[in-house]
Amino acid sequence: MKIEPSLSVINPDEVREGQALNISIPDTQEQIIEIPRSVAYIPLINAHDHLVGNWVPRAGEHRPYHNSHIWVEDMRDSFSFHERNKFWLNDGSFDLLDPAALTVARLGAYKNLFSGCGTVHDHAPLQKDEYYEAMPIIVPRLFRQCHSITMGNWWGGETPQQEMELSKGIMPFVIHLGEGTDDITKAEFALLKEQGLLRNNTLLIHGIAFTPEEIAKMARVGASVCWCPTSNYYLIGKTLDIAAVLKHKTNVVIGTDSTMSGGINLIDEFSTIREHYPNIPASELYRMVTQNAVKALHLHPRYGALNPDDTQNLLLIDQVEKDPFENLMELEMKAIQLLLVDGIPRYGDSWLLELFPDLEEEYTIFRTSNREKFVIGDPLEINDQIDAALGYHKDFPFLPF
Repeated sequence: MKIEPSLSVINPDEVREGQALNISIPDTQEQIIEIPRSVAYIPLINAHDHLVGNWVPRAGEHRPYHNSHIWVEDMRDSFSFHERNKFWLNDGSFDLLDPAALTVARLGAYKNLFSGCGTVHDHAPLQKDEYYEAMPIIVPRLFRQCHSITMGNWWGGETPQQEMELSKGIMPFVIHLGEGTDDITKAEFALLKEQGLLRNNTLLIHGIAFTPEEIAKMARVGASVCWCPTSNYYLIGKTLDIAAVLKHKTNVVIGTDSTMSGGINLIDEFSTIREHYPNIPASELYRMVTQNAVKALHLHPRYGALNPDDTQNLLLIDQVEKDPFENLMELEMKAIQLLLVDGIPRYGDSWLLELFPDLEEEYTIFRTSNREKFVIGDPLEINDQIDAALGYHKDFPFLPF
């Protein structure tokens, strides 16, 4: 089968009109489905989230904070933290295969799915394979991590040095760094470098305190930085020096953080960036959530470009703007026609699901904005489980129902 949208963005540098995309479905290879006023993209990649942290409203009664470590303590006294505890009481072990923890994490994965993400990195202690296999989209399991230089691996894992060695240089080493404006966070980059942790597989999260010189050092070694502007502005009142990042061509990706501090989803991050940095081209933002993220997370190159001859990964959305990159900036959950990841339909308009016969996965059908949608699995049941535990309905703004 071939799907022929109005426009296709093969990679951030190449846009084609009327590009037919070959999607391998048995016995339907010659069928061509034309979808007018639609644009085909690479599925987006959220490079930083805490899946179990996607609860609302945001926490932080004493903002702005000098550093995020203060917020971590403050967050534990928040309404959201205590409300979530009614459903999942975290005993501090961070065993996310606990049934309630897994349900909350899957809720966070759906947050990303409904914003067009085919992949989301979950910054948490490494879990057993069953955890990653339970997710409705790709949650990479090949990584090493530390919470932060200042707080260490309080939530689980080895020392930063051991985690880096376990990465063998072929997996990303992910760590919060420089998330603040005080002397503690300003000193973290130098400490990281002294400990031999600034390497080409290092992915530094936030970097609010980084100087232009430190950003240049990152570029020289090939390290990456994850920009989480909504969370940064909310907690600290300041964000990464993105001008220096772009000047030095440091590999930069975009993350949402969790909704306990960040925005609703990756779509919300685009809005925040456009508000504060209107001169950054939309095509550059698209690169940050596709090709740059593939590099930072050491993903297979197939997740960083559309392959018209064998389309296994696809984000197909309504066309409301002539320029495809500006069109992406206007993305809404209802506008996603099809999210295809590793050849499996994950979300979209229900009529398109009918083009995929003999699927083994289970799907849920629902309506939003007068459009009938399908989604892999059953996020409505997740919402129902949470409601039953709380004794009232909990509305999550990142769910389209």
